[in-house]
Amino acid sequence: MRNSLTGRSRVRTRGPKPKCADIMVWDKKLFFVKIFCPTFRTLALAGLILGQQVVRAQSESSSSVYDPHEAFAPIFYPAYGDDIRGADGKPGARYWQNSADYKIDSKLDEVNQSLSATVTITYKNNSPSDLPFVWLQMDQNIYKLDSRGVAGTDVSGGRWANRNAFDGGYELKSVELINIATGKASSADTLVSDTRMQVKLPTPLKSGGVLKLRISYSFKIPEYGTDRTGRLDTKNGWIYEVAQWYPRMCVYDNVVGWNTLPYLGQGEFYLEYGNIEYSVDVPGDMIVGGSGELVNPMEVLTPTQQKRYQDAKASEKTVAIRSESELTDAASRPAKARLVWKFKCLNTRDVAWGASKAFIWDAARIDLPSGKKALAQSLYPVESAGDSAWGRSTEYVKGCIEYYSRYLYEFSYPSATNVAGVVGGMEYPGIVFCSERARKGNLWGVTRHEFGHNWFPMIVGSNERKYPWMDEGFNTFINTVADSAFNKGEYLRVLKDRSRLANAFFNPTNPIMTIPDQMPTREWGTLSYNKPGTGLELLREEVLGKDRFDYAFRYYVHEWAFKHPTPYDFFHAIENASGETLDWFWRGWFFNNWKIDQAVTGVEYINGNQAEGALITIENRQKLPMPVTVDVKEENGKTSRVKLPVEIWMHGPVWKFHYASTSKIVQVTVDPDQRYPDVDTTNNTWKQ
Repeated sequence: MRNSLTGRSRVRTRGPKPKCADIMVWDKKLFFVKIFCPTFRTLALAGLILGQQVVRAQSESSSSVYDPHEAFAPIFYPAYGDDIRGADGKPGARYWQNSADYKIDSKLDEVNQSLSATVTITYKNNSPSDLPFVWLQMDQNIYKLDSRGVAGTDVSGGRWANRNAFDGGYELKSVELINIATGKASSADTLVSDTRMQVKLPTPLKSGGVLKLRISYSFKIPEYGTDRTGRLDTKNGWIYEVAQWYPRMCVYDNVVGWNTLPYLGQGEFYLEYGNIEYSVDVPGDMIVGGSGELVNPMEVLTPTQQKRYQDAKASEKTVAIRSESELTDAASRPAKARLVWKFKCLNTRDVAWGASKAFIWDAARIDLPSGKKALAQSLYPVESAGDSAWGRSTEYVKGCIEYYSRYLYEFSYPSATNVAGVVGGMEYPGIVFCSERARKGNLWGVTRHEFGHNWFPMIVGSNERKYPWMDEGFNTFINTVADSAFNKGEYLRVLKDRSRLANAFFNPTNPIMTIPDQMPTREWGTLSYNKPGTGLELLREEVLGKDRFDYAFRYYVHEWAFKHPTPYDFFHAIENASGETLDWFWRGWFFNNWKIDQAVTGVEYINGNQAEGALITIENRQKLPMPVTVDVKEENGKTSRVKLPVEIWMHGPVWKFHYASTSKIVQVTVDPDQRYPDVDTTNNTWKQ
């Protein structure tokens, strides 16, 4: 995005008014100054000619496409900060967001592979506006054969495609408005449009008012649900991973009002916070794991399992609650035809759960920085058992949750559950679904990634359906930091040469700031995960330094925990807390697809004498400026490193700097550690 001032502007000089007119007119396109004062005309003209010569010399000696006026354009933010979203990157004094509490009672029909449920929603309007209607997300409707998601799927299929001509979606039995005072129910006036439902209210919901809705529904559980929900047939029974399983309130905010982008598959979710209580009625031989706290373990576990469950809460090491040898033992489950598992999750934006009679179940204690404890647990089939596979899952869960809690913000849920199943990798508050085929480093990788999402977007509630990089990219960044900390770097893989990323980063036709459903599948991983994640690494390692970046990143997380930041809130937060203006980086890396190409183009000695020092010439040949690191090697064996700030590129694409040489310079290398995804490394080194 280019923000530059064009046309003419008039500037009045300060101080006493001179005898002649003091108005200067700057014409940027023609690059000349008209000064309507003969007193100053000669001096100004001389300076202007000199300036033109400098600029002309630079442009003639460089093949650069770099434009410093574009890179460092003075206007970046589209609006000033206000008392809702502050310019300092914090929520303002009058920041507001609405809330939604849910009470869900559900029943799994394992014969027909379906779920029936009733949800009661208590929605509070904290906005300053009265609401004549409300919108809900009906994400299961993506599995209807006439959905927009199906219609918009490429004929080649893909990860987000509906499979096997599955025809699902919500079957609504009733939608009712509940009178808060009397409890009386009345039928609601609704309009279902694809994956959204509008409820038109008989009277507007006043600012500060509360609305209660009750919805009864059912749906068929897809075997493959866009890699976010589904079921898997295993040796000992079906594994159900159930998500997007109840109508959820759309977010109403001060940015666009109602956020009603349809669910098409690739774009994820944007949800309000609240408290959720839910129950799942399943066959008695099943184990259920869900978001939040299991509130009735005495009713759904055997006495032996109850003891093991408590032991695990106190254990540093993994404790088997239901072992592999007990899977076919009827005594490992209470002797009841059906059981109702009850859960509670507070200050959350969503809940999900997994259920199966095929689950091995183990768990261990999580130690949090405040001294509080949580529970790491894993549910997986015998096909996934073993120390080279899911037998270490709970260790992985515990390791990454403890690290992220120290690095960013304390984990906010009572349990962290990893479920093995058909879903390759998907995150929900306090629970994640990971592939039952994952092993060793792959299992660590998907586990620490999906649980990283408990910070982005579960704690920091950004809009995934518009800005996937604010959760996937941020999460990718913290994953690499966690790799170095887990088990002395057991799975740490350091990319030593970032120039290898240049082709992937800069060949996509879209910038990072693209809505996910618009991204070609081949660019999804780059634009949502790798490129924004690397962008944060560059800020941390090359621009700000670790201490400044980490402080600023934590500032952002703590200020926006359980709130709804926009990209500009993030940019403001990092700039204010680090004390650095970074609009040039946001503009080039996120809003545009600007490339990096730094080059060394020459060395000349002062007065031809090596002992008097040298002038080294470097260039920025592509559009994105970055700080510069230069290594200089001399004939006498001396090697020196020079660091130059990004501001050197404010003046143009060519920069010369003085180097105090003591002998002949034999080699000069820019970006010697290959920390940048430089598109042309052949010009990085000058040799004598």
